Amino acid sequence: MLDIDGLDVHYGGVHALRGLSLRVAEGEIVALLGNNGAGKTTTLSAVSGLLRPSGGRVAFDGKEITREKPHRITARGLVHVPEGRRIFSTLSVHENLQLGGYLVRDQAELRARIDRVYGLLPRLAERRAQQGGTLSGGEQQMLAIGRALVTGPRLLLLDEPSMGLAPLIVVQVMKLIAQINAEGTSVLLVEQNATAALGIAHRGYVIENGACVLDGPAAELRRDPRVAEAYLGGAGGSGRRRPAGPPPGDHPPGVRRHPHGLGG
Repeated sequence: MLDIDGLDVHYGGVHALRGLSLRVAEGEIVALLGNNGAGKTTTLSAVSGLLRPSGGRVAFDGKEITREKPHRITARGLVHVPEGRRIFSTLSVHENLQLGGYLVRDQAELRARIDRVYGLLPRLAERRAQQGGTLSGGEQQMLAIGRALVTGPRLLLLDEPSMGLAPLIVVQVMKLIAQINAEGTSVLLVEQNATAALGIAHRGYVIENGACVLDGPAAELRRDPRVAEAYLGGAGGSGRRRPAGPPPGDHPPGVRRHPHGLGG
């Protein structure tokens, strides 16, 4: 479905992504893990057309989209929910959802999509006339995801949906993502909260300094001693790095180690 091959991105003199390769198959949730500054957000921005890669290739359904405009990529069904929610705070919940359907010509179809979001998220239905900026942080995140669903995604790019949320709300957000996936939408999930992300993902990638260092099934990554030490430790999966763990080769058999990663 999504294939990223050898992606390079530069910010001026900064080499933000270094030959990054990953894939998302139809029906998957794939987690993209790493510390602040590792290149997670840059990856999503390059895929959705917000950043122009300096090298490499991005393909969606076999069609190269590396240099397509963001609105054309969205129209293909690849929808990006950026970090920080970015709802329209002075517009109502319903108006925010309507804006998610700006590509939908058929008004009956638009109403059906919005009704589906209200069915998934009854709290939004209760607050449909309320200004977006008066919602709680968790409700704003739900609204941002709901607005993306109105667009009709086949692949949803989610950037740090748990950021700044209380643990109980994080659980609710992750349940929502899993439900969206169960209903047929694939997900590429960027998270520092590795515990939450790997709890719902099918597979995962760990990136450091713009390069992939590990990938494998989510269950195997949870058991990997180096991943556990770096991302799943006592800080609750906050993404803060810890001292090096077991030797670099000591990974579960399903986990692929890439060069120069996690102390290796």
